[in-house]
Amino acid sequence: MISPDPNLSIEEVAVPQRMAVNMTYPERVTDHNIEKLKNCVRRGKKWPGANYITKTKQGGRRIALEIIARFGVERLQPIAEELEIGDIVDRHLEDGDIVLFNRQPSLHKLSILSHRAKVRPWRTLRFNECVCSPYNADFDGDEMNIHVPQTEEARTEAISLMGVKYNITTPKDGTPIIAATQDFITAAYLLSSKNRFYDRKSFVQIVGYMFNADAVRDPVKKRYAKDVADRGGYLDIDLPEPAILKPETMWTGKQVFNLLMRPNKKSRVLVNMDGACKQYKPDPSLPPDLNEDDAWLVIRNSEVMCGVMDKNTMGDGKKDSVFYVILRDFGPDCLVQSMNRMAKLSARFLTNEGFSIGINDVWPSAELVKRKNALVEEAYAKCDLLIKDFKEGRLKPDAGCDESETLEHKMSGILSDVRQKGGALCLEELSMYNSPTTMAKCGSKGSNINVSQMVALVGQQIIGGSRVQNGFQDRSLPHFAKASRQPPSKGFVRNSFFSGLTPYEFIFHAMSGREGLVDTAVKTAETGYMSRR
Repeated sequence: MISPDPNLSIEEVAVPQRMAVNMTYPERVTDHNIEKLKNCVRRGKKWPGANYITKTKQGGRRIALEIIARFGVERLQPIAEELEIGDIVDRHLEDGDIVLFNRQPSLHKLSILSHRAKVRPWRTLRFNECVCSPYNADFDGDEMNIHVPQTEEARTEAISLMGVKYNITTPKDGTPIIAATQDFITAAYLLSSKNRFYDRKSFVQIVGYMFNADAVRDPVKKRYAKDVADRGGYLDIDLPEPAILKPETMWTGKQVFNLLMRPNKKSRVLVNMDGACKQYKPDPSLPPDLNEDDAWLVIRNSEVMCGVMDKNTMGDGKKDSVFYVILRDFGPDCLVQSMNRMAKLSARFLTNEGFSIGINDVWPSAELVKRKNALVEEAYAKCDLLIKDFKEGRLKPDAGCDESETLEHKMSGILSDVRQKGGALCLEELSMYNSPTTMAKCGSKGSNINVSQMVALVGQQIIGGSRVQNGFQDRSLPHFAKASRQPPSKGFVRNSFFSGLTPYEFIFHAMSGREGLVDTAVKTAETGYMSRR
């Protein structure tokens, strides 16, 4: 079973301790590691211990430590003392070991990647959510596999060929596949909005979310924790100049991202890019950076000049995104550091800021209900006119269609237009603090259609590429008159999920939902068989 953990690096995978004591690595005893391996042998089955010893000078005799430990753990002490250079100790998995991580079905090269193990308590394998895309993993009960390479050569190959940081982009078209996702995008979007201002205390607190506690310099000893310095560490954090000086010094949310890319003046990461955000609509009368929705991102020397962080600028599948530019210009190590900071920042920011959905988010105003009803009635009137023309033989057939097909096409067009317009109404009416709208705008999840179906109307149900066909004699359900062609009898749902569906609307919706499920199952089987052939 897998779980998310934004505090892990994208290169790490958390392995449960009870799994780590069964997964071993055969380490050869040398001058450098003899003391460590003696300690492992003394601990036996207790992590970080060892399971077996192979005595190379005695013709490969194998000693099972678990069996000896049954007669008392103190029996392991003399065996540890007898350890010689050249013996092989099957020690438990420990932090930093190379493991292969895989989710089935393995459909492309990136379904197996190598990570560094991080042994943790509890019972699930955990990894950073940015790495979900290549595995196509989610956390609704997915299971994944872990393999431990058994030789130094295998470990080296795993790091250089299958390492996460060398597989950020897809071999298919070179676009990034490991990038910000879901709540990371939401948090980045909220934090980089142009109405975010913080005093020094709050700003420093938010910047602190990005870094590990042991990675910030100790002001007394003027040095870093040793393990951090060994891994390249984090340097001093240089606060930028405040954006507002009077009447009170204030920093903007955008300035947090300056430090995310470049924490101090010594850092060589100088990002320069321009790119359209998800909400960008070109206006010929204005240059793009003066866009009133703040939807054009400009970064100069790792300083965010304007624009917001959203799916287009931080997500996967785009070559003009912040992370792709860092990878292209400064290499994978800088990218990994930036992405780790982003994951920690987003998770901790949202924890303290709060972001949730309640019934209030989908409660339509009286004005919205009135405008929606007007839209639906107008569409019904147009459909009645078309049906009347059809019955009186006045309907002009479209090219290559008879009258009946023409009627279906025209009515489908009118009815699908209602849902589009309903979505636009919702976006006009709903507040800027509305959670579903925020997610649709920044691209972290959902679309305007989803918001519209919750608040305004569910719309026309399509089955087999057309409106609901007759199932009983000359009608779709016994609720309607025979030969009826009116929108409600052919699967048009005028209620929203908020107002609740009538019984016949509910069954139409269930029918199209079922078709989607069956389609998915059939397509998976067929594409799998084609690829096998």
